[in-house]
Amino acid sequence: MSITYLEAIREAQARALRENPNVYIYGQDISTYGGAFKATKNLAKEFPGRVLDSPISEDAMVGSAIGASLEGMRPIVEMQFADFSANGFNQIVNHAGAYFYRSGVSLPITIRLPNGGNPGAGPFHSQSLESLYAHFPGLIIMTPATVDDAYNFLLEAIALDDPVLYCEHKYLYNRVKAERLPEEVSFSAGKALCRRPGRGSYRGHLCCHALRCFGCGYRARKRRNRYRGYRSENRQAA
Repeated sequence: MSITYLEAIREAQARALRENPNVYIYGQDISTYGGAFKATKNLAKEFPGRVLDSPISEDAMVGSAIGASLEGMRPIVEMQFADFSANGFNQIVNHAGAYFYRSGVSLPITIRLPNGGNPGAGPFHSQSLESLYAHFPGLIIMTPATVDDAYNFLLEAIALDDPVLYCEHKYLYNRVKAERLPEEVSFSAGKALCRRPGRGSYRGHLCCHALRCFGCGYRARKRRNRYRGYRSENRQAA
């Protein structure tokens, strides 16, 4: 039996709710319905009063989370799609991101952003905004690539005292799997993780997919270049 990237996100939230009474989840259609992608499925039953449906106002969702975090809560805000976070941009960037620098008071907020393209997603539900938000001081950006990442990063995001934008790629939800959840939770924010040693680098939540495709891509490039009279080289790790 395997566990998916999406299930790891759900299990991380369940663990956080179980271990910390100050954690709650807030978002559109996340309670009874379980969210657009079922990332909160059945959590409202297990944790009544702590998985709450929000109005259709991203500005209000983030604003209320800021207020709650000032009172000692650790809210998890689920944006239905990352694209919609643009409606809460001022609250995220100019309030949550800058609050510590203005007051010395931390805001432990986790904002989950289902981002990236997926078949049939369309132009208004496919944006990847992690690079945009990374330009604003005070915000921590997380982009999990594996099941272990999805689980560990989300638990760490909730534990951190700073606002975190947790960018979960929709394409990976049910495509990336593992045999089990990590036995030990490891926090690694601010540290680089080497997936495979080498001279090049892979960036972002599709790095595992890129690693799988590398061999195929190299062979195709080599074949094309041979046809055109060019030369291809496959550089190995030093």
